[in-house]
Amino acid sequence: MSGATPSEDLRATRGGAVPSSRGLVLPFALAFGWVWSVHVGWLSGPLAIQPERILLASFDDAAGREIWRSIAASALRYAGGAGIGIVLGLALGTAMGLSSTVERASGGSFHALRQITLFAWIPLLTAWFGNGEASKIVYIALSAFFPVALNTATGLRNVPTSYREVSRVLSLSRRQEIRRVLLPAALPAITIGIEIALISAWIGTVGAEYAIGNGRGIGTFVSEGREQFRMDIVIIGIIALAATGYLATRLCRRLSSLALMRASGLT
Repeated sequence: MSGATPSEDLRATRGGAVPSSRGLVLPFALAFGWVWSVHVGWLSGPLAIQPERILLASFDDAAGREIWRSIAASALRYAGGAGIGIVLGLALGTAMGLSSTVERASGGSFHALRQITLFAWIPLLTAWFGNGEASKIVYIALSAFFPVALNTATGLRNVPTSYREVSRVLSLSRRQEIRRVLLPAALPAITIGIEIALISAWIGTVGAEYAIGNGRGIGTFVSEGREQFRMDIVIIGIIALAATGYLATRLCRRLSSLALMRASGLT
């Protein structure tokens, strides 16, 4: 029998444990191979860039320093769009999960719309909202909306019948049943939906910036570096994308782990 406590088991399953250093082996191996290949002359052309040049460009080069403003702009855009999408997704998903009437009225349209590839929305959004900030925010919100709505509705519909019977035995009101029984039981599915939504929203943030192109952002930064044939700028942008996305994912998993432990009475 395992000696781990329930709290430790939940942390492990929800990604709350400290990540293994083995996950860093591949990035460091690739970085070492890149440095060595440049040093011995195996790489030539645009990729033959010393890492120190890339590091210095992000501080000393006027174009490279834009990465910091781009990160801030992308983070704000991401937070706004993801927040809107998650709130709307929770609202619709809860309504569909709790009401068969809402499910029948909106379920068909919802499932049809979520089959559309997200990039296919960009021409329509730019026609409606122009090439400015509104189109990007709506696109990011759509990226977050569908996973949250789907997982929330599915989680609420799949609550075991025995849980509902308990609420009837205890003579709970509908509001009490939702708050004390249904939502806690559906919380694992809801948090997974939010995790997927946050990852999708980050991809959507970069995709919207790259495709629409106006204003600051990491996607715009990478696109401009490509147009200027500045491979150092492009690589700075790629590193910023990877680092920011990784940190956002770790934070999201930690917060969802804490939420689940709190709901389970493990904290």
